[in-house]
Amino acid sequence: MTSEAGAPATREGTWLGHPRQLFVCFTTEMWERFGFYGMKAILILYLTKHFLFDDGQAAGIYASYTALVYLTPLIGGLVADRYLGSRGAVKFGALLMLLGYYGLAFGGPQTQQFLEIDSGRYPIEIVDVGNDRTEQYVTINDQRLRIMPGTEGSILLKGGAGGAAADQAAPAGDTAAPAQVAAQDTVLAKGSYALPVERNQLYLYLMYLSLSLVIIGNGFFKPNISTMVGDLYAPGDGRRESGFYIFYIGINMGSVLGQVLLPNMRQTFGFDVAFAVAGVGMTLALLIAILNDRKLKGYGEPPNPALLTKNVLAGINVRWMIYILAFAALVPAWILVQQNELVGVLLAVFGFGSFIAMIVYAVLKCGPVERNRMIVAVVLSMSTIVFWSLFEQSGTTLTLFADRNTDREIMGWMMPADQVQFFNPLFVVTLAPLFAVFWTYLQRRGLEPSTPVKFSLGLVQVGLGFLLLVMAMKTADANGQVALIWLVGAYLLYTTGELCLSPVGLSMITKLSAPRVVGLMMGVWFLSSALGQYVVGLIGQRAAVTSVGGQVNPIEALAVYSQTFTEVGWFAVGFGIFMLIVSPLLKRGMHGVN
Repeated sequence: MTSEAGAPATREGTWLGHPRQLFVCFTTEMWERFGFYGMKAILILYLTKHFLFDDGQAAGIYASYTALVYLTPLIGGLVADRYLGSRGAVKFGALLMLLGYYGLAFGGPQTQQFLEIDSGRYPIEIVDVGNDRTEQYVTINDQRLRIMPGTEGSILLKGGAGGAAADQAAPAGDTAAPAQVAAQDTVLAKGSYALPVERNQLYLYLMYLSLSLVIIGNGFFKPNISTMVGDLYAPGDGRRESGFYIFYIGINMGSVLGQVLLPNMRQTFGFDVAFAVAGVGMTLALLIAILNDRKLKGYGEPPNPALLTKNVLAGINVRWMIYILAFAALVPAWILVQQNELVGVLLAVFGFGSFIAMIVYAVLKCGPVERNRMIVAVVLSMSTIVFWSLFEQSGTTLTLFADRNTDREIMGWMMPADQVQFFNPLFVVTLAPLFAVFWTYLQRRGLEPSTPVKFSLGLVQVGLGFLLLVMAMKTADANGQVALIWLVGAYLLYTTGELCLSPVGLSMITKLSAPRVVGLMMGVWFLSSALGQYVVGLIGQRAAVTSVGGQVNPIEALAVYSQTFTEVGWFAVGFGIFMLIVSPLLKRGMHGVN
């Protein structure tokens, strides 16, 4: 801990042996993550079940949102370094995010989908049959038929009342002409029908605006709360890494609460209530930051407070100009979250351009030791693109896999598909202390793996998690369902991989970065996550399955997921082995930092 003058302070008033201000950062981040991860858990189902986007469209929107969420910290870190300071940026970001969550709570009516055959257009009725399941019906010529996805792009119109018992997928049998649709079972081949949707544009645009508020707000909040944690420790303070582990536990405690509570809120009360609960969590985070502002005095201060009061235009000072520009940035964010391909182009140009810029800065502005450390930090950050592109499948393909191909019934209770994600933060909370003790044990004996080795271990484990699910699919029953324990095992591997990489990465950035650009480098770290998030969407689009009213053929879905998970799993394992091979070279470039 340092005093306001920047000199080392005493350990009086510590919390768990760390600066007491760590508790403020811990609880602020915990409630912010409660809202962030809880909302993120239910988002893909919101897109596919409420707005009835198909898998490819939903994955594209999800990827644009999450990529921008991890891209904006690059700008937010720079603004905090140059103008606002970390503490002010955190509070402003929290305000924008809570507005976004409350905005999502106004989702409007369920999107209407139609079946079009010949020249007829028939509304599809979505019926909740309990246990987080729905059935779809269509009335044609006064006959109520159940509509179900078939194979090879066909759909089945099942005669009679249908019902929950008739939940087998349609076979690819003889195809009837659309005019012959009647009470008997009828298969409509791909191309003989259409399934258009009518979305309420007001609520759709409100959803995009709400996501944009979270995107901009997160840019101010996320890099700067982590930077503040690093500021609590003087250079060379051995508590820094364990402090980040404690902080990381706070992140995952909030994540556990959010990913347990919000899916249950969604299942019981609907999406609107669940998003409102996320807003409550974000409100708590903002209140904690405001009420403890005095305790954080001396940390995250503006670099030049006088500059913030300088008039820029028409009596508007620098501080308020930053706020105005942040709200103006909602317009491009609103556009980009709907344009997945454009987001990809911008990330490719801006993302890799930033990596190159930081390397050029290190070469031209830093001494030999600082230069090498900066280059290693950039290389390790870039390597995480592969990790996050697989790890973050939890919010897209893995949630849809849980919804469609996982038997989630536990003693008569059906676990919500989006709640399955909570296994990751639960494992983090339970295993992070063990990892911290384990690394310390190895460090004392001179056996602790270097940071590059830890990164390679993380990559291999996330790949093995997907290969484990491929094995699980070979045990699927006749309905394409696998046991929940397989998904739990995969999340365990994702978590152990994450604990080798993510908390170590946050600490690595603060230790290897030149002090004058540490906030910007924290943004570069999250920029790597942004690129990974975009790849999440590409993988999700590759794993897309045709749906009818949010329902798919589970057998076809299983085949698609098996192929996709095999490809990405082996790629991650291979890349992790490559990083292990080059780790000695990267370790030398760190010049003793670990």
